Amino acid sequence: MLERLFELRAKGTTPAREMVAGFTTFAAMAYILVVNPTILAEAGMPREALVTATAVGAAVATLLMALLANLPLALAPGMGINAFFAYAVCIGMGVPWQSALALVFLNGLIFLALSLSGVREKIVKAIPLSLKAAIAAGIGLFIALIGFKNGGMVVNHPATLVSLGDLTKPPVALFALGVLLTCALVARRVPAAVLWSIAAVSFLGFFLPDGNGGTITKLPRSLVSTPASLDPLFLKLDFGFVLREPLKAAPVILALLLVDMFDNIGTLIAVTKRAGLMDENGRVPGLSCALTADSLAAILSSLLGTSTVVSYIESATGVQAGGRTGLTGVFVAMLFLLSLFLTPLILAVPAVAVAPALVVVGILMFESVADIDLRRFETAAPAVLTVMAMPMTFSISSGMGIGVIAMVFIALACGRGRENLTPFTCGLALVFLVHFIEPLLLRTVGG
Repeated sequence: MLERLFELRAKGTTPAREMVAGFTTFAAMAYILVVNPTILAEAGMPREALVTATAVGAAVATLLMALLANLPLALAPGMGINAFFAYAVCIGMGVPWQSALALVFLNGLIFLALSLSGVREKIVKAIPLSLKAAIAAGIGLFIALIGFKNGGMVVNHPATLVSLGDLTKPPVALFALGVLLTCALVARRVPAAVLWSIAAVSFLGFFLPDGNGGTITKLPRSLVSTPASLDPLFLKLDFGFVLREPLKAAPVILALLLVDMFDNIGTLIAVTKRAGLMDENGRVPGLSCALTADSLAAILSSLLGTSTVVSYIESATGVQAGGRTGLTGVFVAMLFLLSLFLTPLILAVPAVAVAPALVVVGILMFESVADIDLRRFETAAPAVLTVMAMPMTFSISSGMGIGVIAMVFIALACGRGRENLTPFTCGLALVFLVHFIEPLLLRTVGG
């Protein structure tokens, strides 16, 4: 049965090798079980139910990818998208999380339609490589800033806007140690480096005061338990915001779509290339099935009550361990479901232990800045504006909008509109422009 489903011999692998790859991939990305609930809880969502939604969403989406595309790709709620969901949409724009889930659902529907029609590949080609790289790098800085903020190393300051936190406080000092430890483990290519760092910082937290009469890490009620109920999150979508304020909703859906699209395409290309599954012409086997699985995962995540589920670059660790087929994903899915019984242990992890992981994930995402040609100003300017604007405005969509508008304006000013721009790119810039001037439009209409 396994041979019929996954073509193990043709791919040069065995069930045992696929199992080892599955364990390796899960260990590399298991930190999401801690990080995702911590981030989304900032938007007012119930943290216990989020652990269940994260694990179930990852398991089902990974199984979809395994069975539809037969690729060793694991999926889970995406880093960067969850921060955008919580901090930019829910907190920054004041959108209730139920309404934000509806935006994720609509993004998934559009994603599915684009994948099935073949338009998705055309859209990806319409965005210049430099801007794709800038979006990934900007999200990296955005995530790192959130990590520094949650760790207490970056704090508000009335005169300078931000300032260095008090490193003599045990939680902040522990965060700084966590960043150094995580960086060292990643640099030494230690398997599951982020997970080991979270565990080490959480353990040290048992011995350090939190400043409120307790310790940074609290003992969990128990080590294992039955999974928390999904009822507080399941099918809690609210489409009222989309119907009331479509001009505000459209750029958010577009931002979710673009981030989701670039994240999945980039991961798919990187992992299949590393696994030797890409042919000599650069074609990915089962590409359409993989894109369909990604799209269905996005819809699934909104129904379960979490931000968009995407393909994980950590899948490359499993590929390195020998994973070549969807059987790797089957083992990853099984491990995510087993983790549901460790919810008390996951919830006991303090925010200061998760914050270093955000910083290091941000560093890893910032690597894409190497794909930006900084020697050509007309290419560098929109890209760098995108990278800088995301953390400075504390908004991924605002950073994307500023970069796209700048790219179109500079290309037209240089007389290279026909050469460098497509109708989609110009339309994208127009959507963001309308979003930015919406307050003026509303005042004009109201007046």
